[in-house]
Amino acid sequence: MAAAAALPAYPRLRRRVPQASRPPPSALPRPASAAPGPPPPRPGFGPYRKYFVNSSWAAVKEMSKLGLGSEIDLHITELPVVYQKARELVCEMWTTGQPHLVIHVGLDSASKATIILEQYGKNKGYKERDVCGFLPEDGCCVSEGPERIESVINMKRVWKTILTEGIDAIFSRDAGRRAAFIHVPPLSKWVTAEFLGRELQRVILEILKQCKWQSRE
Repeated sequence: MAAAAALPAYPRLRRRVPQASRPPPSALPRPASAAPGPPPPRPGFGPYRKYFVNSSWAAVKEMSKLGLGSEIDLHITELPVVYQKARELVCEMWTTGQPHLVIHVGLDSASKATIILEQYGKNKGYKERDVCGFLPEDGCCVSEGPERIESVINMKRVWKTILTEGIDAIFSRDAGRRAAFIHVPPLSKWVTAEFLGRELQRVILEILKQCKWQSRE
């Protein structure tokens, strides 16, 4: 189970937007036509295994310092690496916050790139216990849930755009609707929280551009 961080963001004028990681696909994102509400949440996960400092949460906090512009009311949330609790908190984000967009940011310890953009979120195949020692039955996060959910955000388009800006990113179909899934590598001497925060900001701004185009269509 990957550690994750969540950041909710909402435009102060019309839209809202949040952020995130590889949490269980517990809640489906709202459609583009959803009415604006309070700022969306960006989720991030807490300490996990040997990672006393979760890079996803560290990156989200650094990104929040930079902000996403005056029209976006950004909110960030740290999620515990606990299957059930993470699910409850993500559901609460959607029901109480009614965000325009939620971005999940998580830690991928095997990542060879700075940023991994995920197109899908899987419901099955989880083989690792959470920090409480719990493992879902049959490795399934949501019983009777869909095999996977796909983000309405075209992550491949985002990937192609940020590559031209020199960001080290890869596109993946292994992880999301109006939710986006991003993974970052562990912190190191070369990959600092400040660096990840800047890269995350650039990626999310590109995602927001796409959301605006979709809303006009």
